[in-house]
Amino acid sequence: MGHHGCVVERPPAGTIPDSPGSYQFRDGDGRVIYVGKAKSLRQRLSSYFASPASMPTRTAQMVRTAASVEWIEVRNEVEALMLEYSLIKQYQPRFNIRLRDDKSYPFLAVSVGDEWPRAMVLRGTKRKGVRYFGPYAHAYAIRDTLDELLRTFPVRTCSDAKLRRHHQMGRPCLLFHIEKCSGPCVGEIDEPEYRHLVDELLDFLDGNTEPVVARLEADMRAAAAEQRFEQAARLRDRLAAVRKAIERQQMVAARDEDVDVVAVAGDELEASVQVFYVRKGRVVGRKGFVVDKVEDLDSAQLVGRILEQLYGDPPPLGVPATVLVPELPDDPALYEAFLCERRGGTKVTIRVPQRGAKRELAATVERNAAEEFTRHRLRRAADHNSRARALRELQEHLGLPEAPLRIECYDMSHLGGTDYVGSMVVLEDGVPKRGEYRRFKVRDVEGNDDYAAMAEVLSRRLSNYVKERALPVEERGRFAYPPQLLVVDGGKGQLAVAVRVLDELGLSDEIPVASLAKRFEEVFLPGRTEPVRVPRGSDALYLLQRVRDEAHRFAVSYHRQLRGKRMTSSALDGVPGLGPVRRDRLVKELGGVRKVQRATLEELQALSWLPDAVATSLWQHLHERSGR
Repeated sequence: MGHHGCVVERPPAGTIPDSPGSYQFRDGDGRVIYVGKAKSLRQRLSSYFASPASMPTRTAQMVRTAASVEWIEVRNEVEALMLEYSLIKQYQPRFNIRLRDDKSYPFLAVSVGDEWPRAMVLRGTKRKGVRYFGPYAHAYAIRDTLDELLRTFPVRTCSDAKLRRHHQMGRPCLLFHIEKCSGPCVGEIDEPEYRHLVDELLDFLDGNTEPVVARLEADMRAAAAEQRFEQAARLRDRLAAVRKAIERQQMVAARDEDVDVVAVAGDELEASVQVFYVRKGRVVGRKGFVVDKVEDLDSAQLVGRILEQLYGDPPPLGVPATVLVPELPDDPALYEAFLCERRGGTKVTIRVPQRGAKRELAATVERNAAEEFTRHRLRRAADHNSRARALRELQEHLGLPEAPLRIECYDMSHLGGTDYVGSMVVLEDGVPKRGEYRRFKVRDVEGNDDYAAMAEVLSRRLSNYVKERALPVEERGRFAYPPQLLVVDGGKGQLAVAVRVLDELGLSDEIPVASLAKRFEEVFLPGRTEPVRVPRGSDALYLLQRVRDEAHRFAVSYHRQLRGKRMTSSALDGVPGLGPVRRDRLVKELGGVRKVQRATLEELQALSWLPDAVATSLWQHLHERSGR
């Protein structure tokens, strides 16, 4: 693998290989700001060293921001595409388009890896041993579908802890009595029979619905013929519920077809992407994204980028045999090879539907994309303009050298002199960047000294920055980049502490600082005795208040966590045989310390892993403490 770094003046002619690969531009701080792929690195990179006047605007802006370029050679174009995807995922470069997914979509999930598989609604990262169906646009759509299906496929929906509890009590829960669970907790169904039930449900969710409908109809007719009318009525209700669940997944293609339909609507700044997932001819899921067009791409290149992001990590429903797109990507053969690899070597066709049912389906998805884009633009106009205005106003009012794209705010909080905690929150482009928040447990401060605590936290954060910026980029950690504005919560005293720390580390000229006092929302700056007047009701003041309130919320939530841990240990301390492992398991299974305190002796003894003697002494210990 070749690898080479250089300044963004043109690298010497012979040094760039004429082979496929991925290339990365970095800024002066060493951050990756753009990742690209190329059939020939030499040809592609030479296009960036033309005169900026001939380049598209955003490309010129990227080249101006860049300080160096490097590349990685690979064997073929598909590898270059995969490498590009993984680097974009790793570095999230600001000049690459990314599908911005504002919400995590709910899936209907079945935990096939469990002894007694469970049906549930799940969001977030995909787990091993779980089959996913969806994504659905709304969680309530899944809950309704699941509710309709449980009468026919009464699999459990309860948590593992609840299953164990009912098993120990020897009594099933309400769902068993209303015929929405087959009662595996109390042995009302054996494992092979339960497995068969689960397989039928999976088959049904996969779109194979006919056998179930046929079975229910036959059973209903048989029950009626034998004059078991109550049973026949129950089966009729189940049949109606199943038909309703089927209707939710509208039929749009032939029964054996698996297709993903992608549509795009947008303007020159952004685009809305909608995907409908069709399996066995039914729409089983849909998803929407917004794309920030930070790269100069024509519509064919945009389709390519969207495919790369949609299938870079294989989606829960897998890759289908056909992907319908509004326009072919810039290199159809390359993307088909990429999707084929993602599908495990089976052929995938990418095409633009021209007529018939597929064209109608694509039109529906396009309509969805256009409506979503209109909604997004209305939200975004207000949101984006006010954020940009707030950053500009802040720059003016506080006399900052540049608009503060990264703001860090610090808040100290403590309870009765114990557990001093510093919290750091980060806004980037005026939006909270929660992955960058940090908490500091203050180590060296005795008693009640806010200033000393603040000094310790700022020193730790900023000396880390000084250390890390000297390291090669790959070795830098979480504090490698400076804020363009550092805000401390408090008045002149807190500001003086921050100024002293910046002076000691030689950062005064580099990092602007301000403090925001709770009283009258006054903003203080170094070297000025009077507070700066940031107008009431202005976007700038609102932004400062938001970052300060966020820091405070973050600190208080940490406190609750620490206090909760102390409470757990104090309430359950001193019970012979109840060590930390058993104590944690107890709190987790019963759902909190209060639930443990309220548990009856029978409930504690019903826990198979807790010896009776320990259960008894815990119960006595808790009831002596509470005087009951």
